[in-house]
Amino acid sequence: MAREQDLLSTEIVDQGIEDSGPYAGSPSFNVRVRRGLPNFLTSVNLKYVRLGYGYLLSHGFYLLTAPLLILLFSAQLGKLTLNDFCPVFDLTDALFMLIFLGLILYIYLDSTPRSTYLLDFACYRPPSDLKISKQQFIELARRSGNFNDAALQFKQRALKNSGIGDQTYLPRAVFRPSYRSNLKDGREEAAMVFFGAIDDLLAATKIRPKDIKILVVNCGVLNTTPSLSAMIINHYKLRHNINSFNLGGMGCAAGIIAIDLAKDLLNAYPASYALVVSTEVVSYTWYGGNEADMLLPNCFFRMGAAAVLLSSFRLDRWRSKYELKQLVRTHKGMDNRSFNCIHLKEDGEGKQGLSVSKDLIEVGGHALKANITTLGPLVLPVSEQLHFFTNLLFKKKTKPYIPDYKLAFEHVCILATSKKVLDEIQKNLELTEEYMEASRKTLERFGNTSSSSVWYELAYLEANTRIKRGDRVWQIAFGSGFKCNSVVWKALTNVGRPKRSPWFEESL
Repeated sequence: MAREQDLLSTEIVDQGIEDSGPYAGSPSFNVRVRRGLPNFLTSVNLKYVRLGYGYLLSHGFYLLTAPLLILLFSAQLGKLTLNDFCPVFDLTDALFMLIFLGLILYIYLDSTPRSTYLLDFACYRPPSDLKISKQQFIELARRSGNFNDAALQFKQRALKNSGIGDQTYLPRAVFRPSYRSNLKDGREEAAMVFFGAIDDLLAATKIRPKDIKILVVNCGVLNTTPSLSAMIINHYKLRHNINSFNLGGMGCAAGIIAIDLAKDLLNAYPASYALVVSTEVVSYTWYGGNEADMLLPNCFFRMGAAAVLLSSFRLDRWRSKYELKQLVRTHKGMDNRSFNCIHLKEDGEGKQGLSVSKDLIEVGGHALKANITTLGPLVLPVSEQLHFFTNLLFKKKTKPYIPDYKLAFEHVCILATSKKVLDEIQKNLELTEEYMEASRKTLERFGNTSSSSVWYELAYLEANTRIKRGDRVWQIAFGSGFKCNSVVWKALTNVGRPKRSPWFEESL
């Protein structure tokens, strides 16, 4: 009982003076009870379990078809004798048989989804003159004159408990007196982080810009005309028939959504390269007012971007780092609390900013719970799934069993939102410090870089040579809407220490 109460928090809301009724003229108060991250041991929604097994069966069709065809062909081949081959050799029949077998092989390969390979990725590290410590952050915010004392104290408390270190990056323009987000600053920051990440990626992969057939760009708040994807096409002079897409308003989870879209496009356009670019433009999300629910993004969001090169060339398997194995997306937008927990709005003075609800952790927890319940059947060992189902059948007699996801993955990259969120996820999924290291180190060194955060975490693992052949990497991201998305990569090789990395001082 005590453990359950630890997840509860109360808030007394003053509703003013009663206008009518027996208590007219008396002050009215409402007590709200909020939860932290929901305890995953309390219940399991079978809807998401069924959904996970539905994915498994739909993908398993292709895995079962190949062995069946081979078995049938072998059975027929076993009926043949030497006399069927030697005495009468008809060149026309043999040629027809070869063409027929080749046609069957072509149809099978064409009908099965192509694997999506990750050749390489790059994360942008801004110049050192944009580094900012927590003390500098508060001092510059005070000098700007944009915030009152209460807002500054709120920022100071938030930064103290954030898990963010003193070497993150912010554009200095946001600290100008009376600063308001504008297209000029937004475009300049987008160009800096986009081109920096893409330049590093092209240098590492040796891919020519004209070889890229698909481009997917995601940025939550800044959406310009021409689009951000058009900015990249213009800068790198990409091909005129490129399939380009610009995702906006999808928050920190958009990076995995962009991977999902690129995967589908690579299936539609076989033997192609797809470039995925993920960022959030901090200067355009900056809030210059004093409302507490809109100040939090200022404290956590920092500059950053990631560029990822995907391929559907079958031969690229031998030079790629990873293969995409599973991708599961969960959307809770049908629930009003989930829909409203993060939204862009204007305060009473007309200043724009992102509003973050106090329900965020609880809402995010429910989305995470639904997502991993769907993902489980796709990734967990059979022994864990049997244990889970045995427990589920007798759930009235025993406590629900939550599978051990550490058996499914060697590495976990959780969106580096805040220390509190990472602590809650670690506790509920019972992850060790080793699994949490990449997320915590990224939060400390780079802050919350939104949709690109999970790539800085994977870059950390690579920089420390943690990735071995066959390792499975789980990336988890959350975003407005409310969304929780997971993607699983399998390492195709022992990933050595990269030549360039945002974690290397000498890489600049």
